[in-house]
Amino acid sequence: MGKSKAEEAAGGKGSSAKAIEVKEHIVEIVSDSGEGAQTAGQAFGALSARSGNGVWTVEIIPAEIEPPPRTSAGASGIRIRLGSFYVTNAGDDADLVVAFNEQALMGRVINGNLKPNCTILLENKWRTHFDPTIVAQYTETYDKLVSDGYRVIEIPMEAECLKIVDNPQRGKNMFVLGLLCNIYNRDMGIASDQVRFAFRKKGEKVIESNLNLLTAGFDWAEQNLDFSYRVPSAGIEEHQIVVNGNVAVGLGVMAAGMEICAMYPITPATSASHYLSEVFENAGGVVHQAEDEIAACAFAIGSSYAGKCAVTITSGPGKALKTELIGLAVMAEIPLVLVDVQRGGPSTGLPTKVEQGDLLSVIFGEPGDTPKVVMAPATIEDCFYSIITARKIAETFRTVVVVLTDANLATGQQPFTRPKFNPAWLAPPIDQSPIPEGAKPYDWHPKTGLSRRFIPGQPGGMHTITGLAHTNNAKVAYEPGVNQEGCDFRSLKLAAFQKTLKTPTVYGDPEGDLLVMGWGSTRGAIEEAVDRARADGLRVSSLHLKFLQPMASGLKEIMQKFKKVITVEINYSDDPRHEMITEDNRRYANLAWLLRARYLVDADCWSNVHGQPIKPGAIEQMMRERVAALKETEIDTLIER
Repeated sequence: MGKSKAEEAAGGKGSSAKAIEVKEHIVEIVSDSGEGAQTAGQAFGALSARSGNGVWTVEIIPAEIEPPPRTSAGASGIRIRLGSFYVTNAGDDADLVVAFNEQALMGRVINGNLKPNCTILLENKWRTHFDPTIVAQYTETYDKLVSDGYRVIEIPMEAECLKIVDNPQRGKNMFVLGLLCNIYNRDMGIASDQVRFAFRKKGEKVIESNLNLLTAGFDWAEQNLDFSYRVPSAGIEEHQIVVNGNVAVGLGVMAAGMEICAMYPITPATSASHYLSEVFENAGGVVHQAEDEIAACAFAIGSSYAGKCAVTITSGPGKALKTELIGLAVMAEIPLVLVDVQRGGPSTGLPTKVEQGDLLSVIFGEPGDTPKVVMAPATIEDCFYSIITARKIAETFRTVVVVLTDANLATGQQPFTRPKFNPAWLAPPIDQSPIPEGAKPYDWHPKTGLSRRFIPGQPGGMHTITGLAHTNNAKVAYEPGVNQEGCDFRSLKLAAFQKTLKTPTVYGDPEGDLLVMGWGSTRGAIEEAVDRARADGLRVSSLHLKFLQPMASGLKEIMQKFKKVITVEINYSDDPRHEMITEDNRRYANLAWLLRARYLVDADCWSNVHGQPIKPGAIEQMMRERVAALKETEIDTLIER
């Protein structure tokens, strides 16, 4: 078979337009739901990573499954940040946006996601639409965008796609991919490979059609656009993979040697089960889709009781339904890994948007005392390794380990070094040797609270499993002290685990004016903001926590070396400037609550629940304001003296 038209176009932009070299660029593709904007963006991100760029993508997903078309609230799409460095977050405002209609575009404008001089490539079919109302909407929006200083270039996407396919709604995304390949000087051979990969299950006819659309977009940009950009390589030499956080979780499940994943579909966790359903069987695993969240958790616990440490993956509302069974796993000391892909709440809340609102819930959400380990990956790569770590902790300490990811990590893509398999990741063979005479199923070690795990069928290991208070011999009992003893030893396991944790490293100087503390997916944005502020001489540093329960030793000593401590989180906290809010009634962000309670430090917080990743620029501005306020207070104090 000969070369496709796309491959013949390989070699980059050949027009007289000289490529402008930029350190980074942020591109967005926005459309109505179902038009393939995310597929195009993922392909562009992947081929940019293959070209040597640092990449971070984040999906723009409407809250409704099928929102009305041509509405700002129903915008669907993706953001791709490209850099000549290792990219750790979605960045600030977009440099270039490709919009399939002007109303979806306005959703991004209204939310402040575009730079003031952003270039907009806008589908122009609406200017000649048969409905005069739509024509009026388009014309009015176009004129406003131009008057506001945006560079708007109208693109005949549908007209060009109709030359190749009968249904342009199923072709515009590849046309747009071709546009971007031309604008950013991407190798069309690599782009063609990416298209083949994206449509590998659709057959050669579909692949060829999409390759032709790719070429059409490239050629149109070549003939009609007078600008292009070059983002130099980040110089990464190791072999990379490009996946989102949910796929990284799935890879981690297999790498950890777990063989059972039980879950019920829930946004934004569902794609983890989709991925595992495609590949898990090849690794000897089983995905069990239960009838509901409760059954999924029960299935996982039953599997772990039988000797196979299992994982259940969910989001906040699903975790709430699993609450009683999480308590059972803790009481019966059955290993369980639970992944909570956080989304906005409460109730159905913002099902497709990012939030970090489940931290206090997973620590304190069950009836009675239910100690468990809670950890939070900070990057997509960390999603992979955290699952391996979680399985080890769960089995070693016979407890529940909750891994808190979020929608930002779940749907975002980032290249990272291809993992090299290590046999130490896997669970050791199940010990089914006879139980020594006199050994008890909860033979708690007086110092650590640990005890041997009995497996069903193990000679001499017969005992009763119960969620009721019980003795170390698994006998249900309500005598004074029995429940106290069980609670003591279950808690000792957390204390023993805490002794193994290393104190996290401060990012920046070990002392200064302001320490910013965070957890989970905010790490990249926080550290980028710290770098910017420190470049201007501000004495700011950051500290990111992976383990939220228990917390590592040494945190209080670190915090005491700074004049002010503040957390940055994507969950709710009261605005202290509001006239109704005082120190007596103010509600703090989740991590700030924990730090204030545990360490008795005056930790402040800065958070929001906008449903979007926090931008490094916003964090930088906050830090500058807090440091300035500190300086003013110091001056006032000196004057008073």
